[in-house]
Amino acid sequence: MYVSSVDIQLSYADTDMIGVIYHGNYVKWIELGRTKLIEDVGYNYLSMEEAGYYAPVYNLEITYKKAIKYGDKVVVKTWVEENKNLRTIYGFTIVNGNEELCAEGTTTHIVVRKDDFKPIQFKKAFPDWFQKYEEIKKQ
Repeated sequence: MYVSSVDIQLSYADTDMIGVIYHGNYVKWIELGRTKLIEDVGYNYLSMEEAGYYAPVYNLEITYKKAIKYGDKVVVKTWVEENKNLRTIYGFTIVNGNEELCAEGTTTHIVVRKDDFKPIQFKKAFPDWFQKYEEIKKQ
């Protein structure tokens, strides 16, 4: 299984009233992790759009385990959890500088045509990309 990692640069503006990182920022970080994984394995989301497709989020699950505070080091680790004809599930963890688990979960994406948003099989639209995910996914 291949795991991609991306360091997150925190800013004071990321915190909330109680002095921890606002929970909504995690969703942005998850997307940065997914984008990094895609690039790491030789693809790019923009090329998918240019070919006439999107890969919207179908489902998002996140469990917060430990608060992240301003000044902490943050790393998002992302992998392909499951790769099916109509959906891809990405797994992720968010850890701090001490490698303590702060959040974990999955995002599920489907491939749709840009013109009508009808789902299409990932394997059919992007056979090479699909095959690469088969090679690197969690066993």
